[in-house]
Amino acid sequence: MIKEEHKYSELTAKIIGCAMKVHSALGNGFQEVIYQRALAIEMADEKINFSREYEMAVYYKLQQIGTRRVDFLVEGVVSVELKAIIKLEDVHLAQAINYLEAYDLEVGLLINFGAKSLEFKRVSNKKFKQKNQGNPKIK
Repeated sequence: MIKEEHKYSELTAKIIGCAMKVHSALGNGFQEVIYQRALAIEMADEKINFSREYEMAVYYKLQQIGTRRVDFLVEGVVSVELKAIIKLEDVHLAQAINYLEAYDLEVGLLINFGAKSLEFKRVSNKKFKQKNQGNPKIK
């Protein structure tokens, strides 16, 4: 499922496992917020440390230009964006990568509960600045 050589592979595998449990129990067809609430319950049961609807600053040329809420910030290092749509498109993947760059996080997950089978993509920030690792810019 997740390759061991990827950073935070153990953590992302746990998150995906939680998402699979949620999708298995609820199926597809609900609004995103329903899956978000269920995933929060599942991750709490698994003792995964997270913040839900975490407001993070967005920077451009070292200046804060706004904020955006990430669906989940897990262990302070992995962003998780949820969707509840029929099919993930390239634009959703690009959006998840753009969020990583704006937040200066290295790893994220894009999880879609809207398809018949759970869809998930691991995304990484090629522009990640290691000096900020584990300490995202917070509003």
